[in-house]
Amino acid sequence: MDVFSRTFLPAAAEAGLATQTVSRHMPIFRRCVGSGDATILVTRCSRPDHPVGGDHLMLLTHRRLVVTQQTRVLHRLRLHLNTELRELSNVTWSPDPRLHSVELAATAIDGARERFLIRTHHPKQVWQLDALLNHAFRTRLRTPAERLVATIGEPPLGARPAAFRPASVR
Repeated sequence: MDVFSRTFLPAAAEAGLATQTVSRHMPIFRRCVGSGDATILVTRCSRPDHPVGGDHLMLLTHRRLVVTQQTRVLHRLRLHLNTELRELSNVTWSPDPRLHSVELAATAIDGARERFLIRTHHPKQVWQLDALLNHAFRTRLRTPAERLVATIGEPPLGARPAAFRPASVR
């Protein structure tokens, strides 16, 4: 059994997802996530700006965020969002223990602002979810300068020739 399967199944059980739901969404998740990527969170979520859009299932791994959607009438599954965490920008979340929910918002690489509402059963779970999101988005991501390996076409700073200055004409 690979890392994804070993970590996905316990995370889905912890979220209280039915086996039938997990097995329906698994083929989509398998196509999006590598076998060596560990699952951080699997949960149901909704979109506050699209209340009649159907049910959503969110998968958060160390590298990716994948959200699937199941339509209400025909119960068809479709991929809603599939992106690497480093491609997301302006990621924010707002825990609300009074409403037992966390609202997660992020801007995808195409510029679309995505908002998801994750409901929990107990206020303590809100803070556990807050800690998971903090671990995934704040402590694991590096700044763009740290990810830069090389720039094609530019010599290193020390190897650049001196600037060419034409001789002054007298």
